[in-house]
Amino acid sequence: MKPYKQPVSVLVVIHTPDGRVLLLERADRPGYWQSVTGSREGEEALIDTARREVLEETGLMAEPPALSDWGISNTYEIYAHWRHRYAPGVTHNREQVFGLLVSDAVPVRLAPGEHLAWCWQPWEEAAERVFSPSNAEALRLLPSRLP
Repeated sequence: MKPYKQPVSVLVVIHTPDGRVLLLERADRPGYWQSVTGSREGEEALIDTARREVLEETGLMAEPPALSDWGISNTYEIYAHWRHRYAPGVTHNREQVFGLLVSDAVPVRLAPGEHLAWCWQPWEEAAERVFSPSNAEALRLLPSRLP
């Protein structure tokens, strides 16, 4: 049996200098688009979780200063259809928001079985497309973080 996921995760907004963002379509929920996300493993630092998840989900390398902690932590209720991944009684997750600046809208390599498709979109359109309210909120903050 696979170990339970920790209710501690990262959200990584991958973006270009002109405000285009990378979105990924979930394989387990077609039509659900999101930024890179993932749970912490073991006692890894959250920046290491962000680096690992970006590499696993896109094939991109994420290193500071291009990868930065936005200093935003969200706590939200875990969707009922994903609660089985967590220990019994766990209902909420804490998510730390990061940004990754890339030079251009480059092709990515999806994690097999995790995502179906990817696209680059202007942040305004991406904020309307993602299913997660905390993801949409992070995308709406992007203009204040552009170089």
